[in-house]
Amino acid sequence: MGKRKQPKFKKGDTVVIIMYGTVGNITDIKYLDGNYVYEVNYSEGLYIESTLQHIFEYKGEVHYEKEQVDIDYKFIFGDLVQVDGYDRDYFKVIGFRTEIWRYKENAWEDVIYELSRVSDGEWLEAHEEELTLIADAKEADGIIEKLGLLHSIAKKPVKVDLNKTKKDSRASEQETLNTKSEKLAFIDGLLDLYNDYQLLYDMFGDEDFKQIMNIAMIKVQKAAHEVYNYGNKYRESSS
Repeated sequence: MGKRKQPKFKKGDTVVIIMYGTVGNITDIKYLDGNYVYEVNYSEGLYIESTLQHIFEYKGEVHYEKEQVDIDYKFIFGDLVQVDGYDRDYFKVIGFRTEIWRYKENAWEDVIYELSRVSDGEWLEAHEEELTLIADAKEADGIIEKLGLLHSIAKKPVKVDLNKTKKDSRASEQETLNTKSEKLAFIDGLLDLYNDYQLLYDMFGDEDFKQIMNIAMIKVQKAAHEVYNYGNKYRESSS
């Protein structure tokens, strides 16, 4: 029995599929019916030696195989999103990139988004699966304006610190709200605050927003009662 001849090509060789002029790499070699056949670029089809040629021997025009990758982007520039782990923050999409991973037995694409935090412009990167769409780019700026996120809700004509204790709050209010007009301005500021957080609560259903609304309303009721009493005292002193 004669010695089997050696294959013309080996794994890893760069070859041209002559009939197409397409360039590829030998990825497997099989011996069938006395002939070597070759797998190119992990394709399902097999090629006999006469249909292949080393790229350095080929004189015709070559066509390198190109892979078409279709990426379905869930978010685009300007979209308003939330990020896992940043439940109290909102971000706008300012950029994105796709990382294409290819291995012998696996392949995937990874989309990474570059974000800017609405409150302070802080930059952040996040994977697609970490994002939740709040509003698309067309509606984002309008919603940001309504929610008061672009300029902190705390920036009101009358500044209210809701984190103070009741004792500190009562003392502070007693010191700063000495006239009826100041009390009314204080109420207006609280109502603005209440309306802003009502929008937030209606949009996102966050119970923290509801709690702030409740605190604001308690303070409105208390201030309104003081205005009423102030009016009674003023009328009594004038009579």
